[in-house]
Amino acid sequence: MTHMKLLGRGLLLASLFMTSGCGFLFGDKGVFRDKSEDYRLASQQPRLNLPPDADDSALVDVYVIPPVQEELLMAGEFEVPRPSPLVAGAGAEVVRIQSLGDNSWALMNLAPGQLWPQVRGFLGVTGLTLARQDARSGIMETDWALLEGQEMNSRFRFRIEQGVQRGTSELHILQMNQAGDVANWPEASDDNQQEREMLRAVAQHVANAADSATVSMIAEQAIASEGKLAMVEGDDGRSFIRLVLPYERAWASLSKAIDDSGFEVTDRDRSAGTYYVTYRGEEEQEKGGGFFGRFFGGKEKNPVIGLPLIVSLKRDDSEGVSIHLAPESGEMLERRDEQNLLSIIKGNIN
Repeated sequence: MTHMKLLGRGLLLASLFMTSGCGFLFGDKGVFRDKSEDYRLASQQPRLNLPPDADDSALVDVYVIPPVQEELLMAGEFEVPRPSPLVAGAGAEVVRIQSLGDNSWALMNLAPGQLWPQVRGFLGVTGLTLARQDARSGIMETDWALLEGQEMNSRFRFRIEQGVQRGTSELHILQMNQAGDVANWPEASDDNQQEREMLRAVAQHVANAADSATVSMIAEQAIASEGKLAMVEGDDGRSFIRLVLPYERAWASLSKAIDDSGFEVTDRDRSAGTYYVTYRGEEEQEKGGGFFGRFFGGKEKNPVIGLPLIVSLKRDDSEGVSIHLAPESGEMLERRDEQNLLSIIKGNIN
């Protein structure tokens, strides 16, 4: 009898649980409540404070929100801006080897987080031993190895940097012979031929495996957190391009960007960092058609076609340069025309 009473109570509790259990488990205050909207209540918290002697290198922002600098507001009556022209210096090629003087590097149409595991894969295929790696600084260093045809051991340092354009990377390689001071890496490779051969080999490996690229989130967050290229507005209200590159490389990059952006160079003064140009645009633009024609509103509405302009490259106080654009006559361009022309140049800098 007692057993029957307990069974009856159990059935009753089960019945009550079945009728009200959904709210208890899955309601707003349930055990398994819906948490998909919790992000709306999230707030920014201060960084964790550690003792002065503690190592805080492992504390990084998981989702870094970069500052928005591309959309500049125009003074005066508001007008919905047209989209930036779809141009990019990296183009459709996955890998390009570039040189300036004695320096060579590979420009990859991959984000740093994608390139990092590709370089590691190359080291595994070739049998080179990895002696040191630091994904946050984009550095890999191999152990000493005797390469085929060489009489002396050598090692290599691979440095991955954020490319000038977003979504691209640069790979720099430094080679060192096992002779003399082996404790410190040299400023330049001991054997430039080995450096160039290694660069070509890695570039070929990346080009062949680009479609199957995985991603290193640590490398992506650390290396790609800061860009090298941005359009900003100065205190005087004029727009200019900020480029974090050495002056000599910035001069060469700007020269190619001007040629690729529809400008005709009439003169240049390298010592003054000045290009004298005339904006021609594409052939369909001069007819008032095509994307660039719509971007400026057609030839009859575009006062910059055929206008002599000066493009100036100036050294910044920091490690980069700034690029300014102005009419040769000394007058000021309309803000929209100035920003449109700078956007075209910016999209072709690499």
